[in-house]
Amino acid sequence: MTTSPGTATNTSGGGAGSKISRSAWSWALFEWARNPWVLLGTIYVFAPYVSNVVIGDPIRGQELISGWHKTAGIIIALTAPFLGAATDRMGRRKPLLAAFTLALALAILVQWWAVPGEGGLPIWALGLAVTISGIAFVYTEVLHNAMLTRATPAPLLSQVSGWGLALGNAGSLFLLVFVLVTMALPGQVDLPFLPDAPLFGLDPTKFEPSRVVTLLCAGWLIIFAVPLFLYTPDLVTTGERFGDAMKNGVGNVISTIGKLSHYRNVALFLIARMLYADGKTAVLIFSGIYAAGTMGWGLIEMLAYGIILTIFAVPGGIISGWLDHSIGPKRAVVIEIGVTFICLVAMVSMTPTSILFVFPVDPNAVLSSSPMFNTLPEVAYMGFAIVIAMSITAAYASSRALMARLAPEGMEGEVFGLYALSGSATAWLGPLLVEHFTASYESQRIGFGSISILLVAGFLLLLFVKAPPQLKADAAV
Repeated sequence: MTTSPGTATNTSGGGAGSKISRSAWSWALFEWARNPWVLLGTIYVFAPYVSNVVIGDPIRGQELISGWHKTAGIIIALTAPFLGAATDRMGRRKPLLAAFTLALALAILVQWWAVPGEGGLPIWALGLAVTISGIAFVYTEVLHNAMLTRATPAPLLSQVSGWGLALGNAGSLFLLVFVLVTMALPGQVDLPFLPDAPLFGLDPTKFEPSRVVTLLCAGWLIIFAVPLFLYTPDLVTTGERFGDAMKNGVGNVISTIGKLSHYRNVALFLIARMLYADGKTAVLIFSGIYAAGTMGWGLIEMLAYGIILTIFAVPGGIISGWLDHSIGPKRAVVIEIGVTFICLVAMVSMTPTSILFVFPVDPNAVLSSSPMFNTLPEVAYMGFAIVIAMSITAAYASSRALMARLAPEGMEGEVFGLYALSGSATAWLGPLLVEHFTASYESQRIGFGSISILLVAGFLLLLFVKAPPQLKADAAV
């Protein structure tokens, strides 16, 4: 596979020395709009709140949340590839992307009513909202990814892909800091630059500073998604209706999978990515829940944890582009997944009373006068978490750029549908592993650590993937 999909299909022009265009920046800005929900909702703030407060039991909470993500993963696996194939037949992707973006915003908004006790959203309804938001998020990812080669020329694919994830983390960082300074710390910490009470009259006794991230992320998504619909080019409509396109798309997907027998290197990459991407996603979903439950961190600690990790994750997307061009995209992904595995094992080895599994630590011994993260296990956990944040962000960007370089021309939507499938066909497997091991051993540590199985399997398969031919701007692989 030597053809870059952006070579013939991109309309924005440019070459290896071109500046990133308004079209490309608008494409990347969609990550700024969409990704904050991942960090604030599913990792650092809302999911730990649901686990520890709404459900009220960290172990049971991790088990239930993993079950919801497992259900979403099964639905995604059965539908995402057909969505990509259908949009290839229809031509235009923006109308469906707009519909799924709105559905995602509404599913996030509903979760504002998740409160402990019988006065709020029932657990089954909360689970339904989490499931729908997970499905809609991936649907927007399929359509958004498929527009990458229309947004920028081939030599800039890695940079634009990396900038998209960097912007996503930057937007998340802004919202994390905003919530911490204006809603979590006021009334809890006496500092001259802080207001006396949470902004907007939020009531901490009703957990509103934790729940408000749903309102913020839903509004943020709608506002900052607009530039993509205004400035990033779309294909011309073919006139085929969605229902017919979906029906015919089933045959296209089966045909595409059959074609992979002629593109065995692409097929091997998709299988490897299927495993390690599920592992990365599971690490993201459950790292916050694990940290909150194991270390006993509350809202302020989780916000600070999220801010620190997001600061270091921002350059991860940029570093991925540099790695792609320095050592080649395949080697970049191999390194990024290997680092993720090492850091996951190290994080699982930490508890308030021990480090690296076997070395005991006095939980009352503090390293500094800092009001948080002042014990040795907490500092060590933070250190490895910082590295894993960078490696996961870089791996997402490098993998997407590598797929764009491998995709056959004219099959971008289908292949990115399969790409989404490779990241979601087993999306139920990571949550299933966490759910099973957490429940079987009644241990958050064992449940969280089970994710390493997927990372190792994907890493080993990735070693056998042949790197694509490098562009002139890249170093030889």
